[in-house]
Amino acid sequence: MPEKKFKQILTNEKNLVRILDNLKEGIIAHDLNRRIFFFNREAERITGYSRSEVLNTDCHEAFGEPFCGERCLFRDGSTFVPNKSEYPVTLVTKDGETRNVEMSVSKMRDEGGEVFGVIAFIKDITDIVQFRLRTGELTGYSNIVGRDRKMLQVYQQIRDLAGYDYPVHIFGETGTGKELVAEAIHAASRRGGAPFVPINCGALPEGLIESELFGHVKGAFTGAIRDKKGRFELADSGTILLDEVAELSKEMQVKLLRFLQTGKFEKVGGEQTVSVNVRIISATNSDLKKEVKNKNFREDLYYRLNVIPIHLPPLRERNNDIPLLVEYFLKQFSGDGGDKKIVISSEAISLMIDYAWPGNVRQLQNALQYAIVKSSGNFIRPEDLPMELFELRINKHRRGPSKKLDFESVQAALEKSGHNKAKAARLLGVGRATLYRFLNDYPDVVPESIEKI
Repeated sequence: MPEKKFKQILTNEKNLVRILDNLKEGIIAHDLNRRIFFFNREAERITGYSRSEVLNTDCHEAFGEPFCGERCLFRDGSTFVPNKSEYPVTLVTKDGETRNVEMSVSKMRDEGGEVFGVIAFIKDITDIVQFRLRTGELTGYSNIVGRDRKMLQVYQQIRDLAGYDYPVHIFGETGTGKELVAEAIHAASRRGGAPFVPINCGALPEGLIESELFGHVKGAFTGAIRDKKGRFELADSGTILLDEVAELSKEMQVKLLRFLQTGKFEKVGGEQTVSVNVRIISATNSDLKKEVKNKNFREDLYYRLNVIPIHLPPLRERNNDIPLLVEYFLKQFSGDGGDKKIVISSEAISLMIDYAWPGNVRQLQNALQYAIVKSSGNFIRPEDLPMELFELRINKHRRGPSKKLDFESVQAALEKSGHNKAKAARLLGVGRATLYRFLNDYPDVVPESIEKI
């Protein structure tokens, strides 16, 4: 009987709308011509648009642009829709506020099985992400790993940039993950879903860089046997990363500046002007401002590129993230080489924390790969690490007891946290690097059988 009554309630349109209005997910439904025919109360709250403003209007016109950005399945007149599609979306509300949502889009079929539209469920995760950033619970963002305060600031910058299309310049030492940050900026923006095209300006010969960036026409030079699109054209509607942009010649700097001013260029050997819409992200491991001062880089181009600067800290300035990075890479490598978990000793971790890492995260990754091969098993010891790390064990003097920690407080914190060293460090109010060094000097605090990262 209750089931029958419930089915009767669902057949009543007003009752169904009332139910959908009380869901904690926003719901938007439109037909194959993008005309919105349903918009629930949570969708109103998330977007800032009222039901009366968007119903019976084209989805793109209702919000002033494609609601899903470049991920929109109905761009350019396409009506192909997969059975189900899930992706993150950064949207700008009617009041100009940037919100992060998770979207799930599904086909809608009529009684005859014909697809007549789509229904999208949107979940607002803005407050969750903000809370995790404020409390330091976020251990990574996109494919970037780290919970150090400096990295949390980088994550916040990426989020802040999501609703804007301004040029970004990323500065950091080799191996700090500049390309990962550029990809995260692209993915978080409304251009996510369109191409992300990286190019290393320092890796290409001078004679090829213009052709790589802007393309060429057939016969432009010896070997140009066909027309070729350049990176800017391939990145149309998306993002291009100009890595090591300081390596560009003065001539190429002038041509890049012209493109940034006009959004137009000519292919090598061509006469026709090409227009593209791309976001520019540049990156260097050198001080671009110093290059300007030394007359190696144009000042006007510097100000065009350095609109939003992001500095990536070297690994030695966030060594508390090393255990987290080690755990992340070892999980990856376990999947690459077999199904057994790879474990690393506390002493090996301590050596890694003390090392300066001139090659940063990339060097750390390579060191772990070396150690896995050297260990010939699933347990990494100090002697399995590359020589420059193992020498630390031989040369460093044994430290005295930490002034911040003592045997009893550490043991109590480990027991309270279930021997989770990351949680124990938080309970003690110290960084994980400090705790690992203490455990290395006083291994009797924790049983040898417990080897957790």
